[in-house]
Amino acid sequence: MLLVTTVIWGATFPATKAALEQIPPLSFLCLRFFLGTLVVGLSLVVANRVIERGRPLLVASAVATAFLFLGYVLQTVGLYYTSASNSAFLTALYVIFVPLFLRRWGGRTLLATAGAVAGLWLLVKPSMEMNVGDLLTIACAAAFAGHIICLERFTRCYDAWSLLAWQLIAVTLLFVPLASWEQVPEGAFEPTPVLLIGLGVTGVLATGAFAVQLWAQRLVPAQQVALVFASEPVYAAWLSWYFLGETLDVQGWIGSALIVASVVIGALADQSTATVPMIADSR
Repeated sequence: MLLVTTVIWGATFPATKAALEQIPPLSFLCLRFFLGTLVVGLSLVVANRVIERGRPLLVASAVATAFLFLGYVLQTVGLYYTSASNSAFLTALYVIFVPLFLRRWGGRTLLATAGAVAGLWLLVKPSMEMNVGDLLTIACAAAFAGHIICLERFTRCYDAWSLLAWQLIAVTLLFVPLASWEQVPEGAFEPTPVLLIGLGVTGVLATGAFAVQLWAQRLVPAQQVALVFASEPVYAAWLSWYFLGETLDVQGWIGSALIVASVVIGALADQSTATVPMIADSR
């Protein structure tokens, strides 16, 4: 299921890239998360579920939201100062940060992580020059790693639907003032097919993928989740190649194959590094 969600995450890249030709990035993110909040709200109504509001759950949601929001903001601002290839490569460094923060290293985990990083390098071809945008994007990777780690713990303690809903609500509210600062060109919010498809992929499908991630992280260790998500640039490159006509040379195909192989190796990681104890419900 995580591999399926990663295909959807990868699809958000070409969909967002096309939509950003019409609408500024922060305004698009605000609309995306607002639509995601509506989708989750409607799903809760249909399923006749009530969002839990216990203080520990709200605190956990706030912590996870802080990492998620910080990751998106740092990635967006960093992309303004650096290249798209550097942004894609450096963002995916959460594949290193997650096991590093958790101190979960084993033979296969090390091999898979090294293979994924090498594959990312071949696929996106980042430059060796470092600037402020690169530093912000590295910080963004650390923030996304923190979010993955938070979900590993919190999904074992609290209701996943409530955790999802509160994060989406909080991120949407945080993006509203940021989006209002942007200079929005005329016609930016016009419901064109490109914008509607972009919002459908990112606001509806990606929200569903986020829900699956919360469910899966009750069962899959964070370092394996990070490895699976390292295949996101692969799917993004393949989908951009197929739908947008972007080129993908031999080096890119080799790099993407190396990442996929690393994900398979990571799925067979040592039991000592893969096993995560279940945490008792603290409600």
